[in-house]
Amino acid sequence: MVPGVMSGRPVEWGMRPAEAGDVEVIAELRAVVMRGDLERLGRYDEGRVRQRLRDSFSARHTSVIVADGAFAGSVALRPAEDGWWLEHFYLAPDVQGRGLGTVVLRTLLDRTDADGLPVRLNVLRGSAARRLYERHGFTVESEDPIDIYMVRPPGADRDR
Repeated sequence: MVPGVMSGRPVEWGMRPAEAGDVEVIAELRAVVMRGDLERLGRYDEGRVRQRLRDSFSARHTSVIVADGAFAGSVALRPAEDGWWLEHFYLAPDVQGRGLGTVVLRTLLDRTDADGLPVRLNVLRGSAARRLYERHGFTVESEDPIDIYMVRPPGADRDR
């Protein structure tokens, strides 16, 4: 665990490698945190929101986020043809807005910057998470009616 500060309150946080048995708790978290945005976009389906996580889950590339000793979320960073793909970045509602997402993302981007490769992701249109990604140097690469695809070259937010 790494000491940190979230919203002025010290917190111990860390990431551990995911295990196959983590898939259901992560699928449930995905359903909870994405529900509002998916409903707004007319795309929420109780079963599909969980099944999409199950179908794409890779314990090998996923980390479980732990804060103050409790499950707090997940994030996956998998190699892609020309860089990295960031996906399944979900934080439990009780830790959102306290800086944990920034700390986790900064940790991952330090790793990818060392590789000198870009990072790509997609975020739902209208999602508040887009602001977090933009603060870290992600820019829009393309978009469709549901998703916004973003890319971040190595070190993109270092001059901000």
